[in-house]
Amino acid sequence: MEIGKICVLGAGLMGNGIVQICAQAGYRVAMRDVEQRFIDSGMNTIRKNLSNDVKKGKKTQEAVDEILSRITPTIDLKEAAGDADVVVEVIIEVMDVKKKVFKELEEIVPGHCLFFSNTSGLSLTEMASATKRPDKFIGTHFFNPVPVMRLLEIIKGYETSDETLQIALDWGKKIGKECIVVNEAPAFVVNRILCTMLNEAFFVLAENLASAEDIDKGMVLGCNHPIGPLALADLVGLETLLHVIEGLHQELGDKYRPSPLLVQLVRARRYGRKSGKGVYEYS
Repeated sequence: MEIGKICVLGAGLMGNGIVQICAQAGYRVAMRDVEQRFIDSGMNTIRKNLSNDVKKGKKTQEAVDEILSRITPTIDLKEAAGDADVVVEVIIEVMDVKKKVFKELEEIVPGHCLFFSNTSGLSLTEMASATKRPDKFIGTHFFNPVPVMRLLEIIKGYETSDETLQIALDWGKKIGKECIVVNEAPAFVVNRILCTMLNEAFFVLAENLASAEDIDKGMVLGCNHPIGPLALADLVGLETLLHVIEGLHQELGDKYRPSPLLVQLVRARRYGRKSGKGVYEYS
C-alpha cells in the first residue's frame, strides 16, 4: 500500500514530533487535537524546531516552508482522518479512552486505512479488538524527542498481519528511524527494562540512600548514561511513567510495584518538566 496522507491524533510533545518527521519525509499530514490551543502549541513547537534547523544550517527556509505546507492542523476528526491512509494515535495512556477513539475512527476512515498506536505499554491486541480491522493494527512506539531519537519500536498485536508489519517497517525507514520488531508483551522491550530502572531510582531516593542529584550523577558517570534516571523520569513525565509501571504491576505482579514516592509525586501533580516540578524544579 502506498501511503499518501497520515493523520496524527494528538498535538502534544510526541504528536507534534511525529507530525514534523512525517512532513519532512514528504507525507501530507493532518495534526488533530481536541482544542485549538493544543493545535496552536503543537504548530509553534514544529515551527521552532524547524527554525532552529535553519539557524544551524541544516535546512533552508524554502525547505521549511515546503514542510509546513504539508501539515494541516485541525480539531475536526473527519477532516483529519476521513481520507487518511494511516492514523497514528498519540493520545492519553488510558485504554478505555483509546478504544473509544478507535471505535469512532472506524466509522470515519477508509477501509484500507491502517491504525498505528504510539502507546508506551498498553495491549495492542486489546485496542485492536475495538475495531473491525485488527489485522491492520500495530504499535509504533516513538521516543522523546521524536525528531532526534533514532529508535522506533514496532509492536505486533495478536492479529497484526505480515503486510501491516512490512508497511510499518518501510514507513519507519522512510521517516528516518531504526526499527526493532517486538511481539506484544507488557511494556514491550525498551520500557520493560527502562521503566523498571526508573521506578527503582524512586525507591532508592525514598530510602534516602543518596540525594536525587547524586543518584543521577552516579548513573551518568558510573554507567555512561547520557542522563540520570530521575532527570529522565522528569523528562518522560512522571504520570506517564506511573501508567507504565502500574500496567507492569497488574500484568506481572509485585516485582513491578510502583514506588510510593512516584505515586505521591503524581498525586501532587508534579509531573516533571511539563508541569515545572517533578523530582526537580524547573524555571
